[in-house]
Amino acid sequence: MHRLFASWRMKYVSSNHKEPGCIFCDAATQPTNDERLVVFVGNNAVVMLNKYPYTSGHLMVAPKLHTNKLSALPQKTRTEIIDLISESISVLTSIYKPDGFNVGANLGEAAGAGIPEHLHFHIVPRWNGDTNFMTSIGDTRVLPEDLSQTYQKVKHAFQVIRG
Repeated sequence: MHRLFASWRMKYVSSNHKEPGCIFCDAATQPTNDERLVVFVGNNAVVMLNKYPYTSGHLMVAPKLHTNKLSALPQKTRTEIIDLISESISVLTSIYKPDGFNVGANLGEAAGAGIPEHLHFHIVPRWNGDTNFMTSIGDTRVLPEDLSQTYQKVKHAFQVIRG
């Protein structure tokens, strides 16, 4: 019998409380801390790995402005977010060569937003056949790569693409 351990998820699974503050605001103001998983900081938005990813390379792009409303963002911020989503897709394609992507935002708790108070977009690489019995039946994700390895690869690729 084989065993699959994902012990890093226990903290998330057993937690009934939210951490104080906002992870996106913290990422924007203190990006050098690798624990925040920030891979790029722009003028108006940040790109960071999802700490609890659906797949390897699962990124999030968030405005620096703390808001949950797309309409509250200045045009330059909306433009930068779309540009960063596009760059994220290019970076992830160069590293992982996925067959496709899910890109989107969950606006509000009812829509599934885990952090409904700060607007953010998800970029999730997908591969043909990547939904297996673990996800379908066990409600468990299997990630083939440690989060720290993903972080180093994606951060480096952003540095290369940004020159």
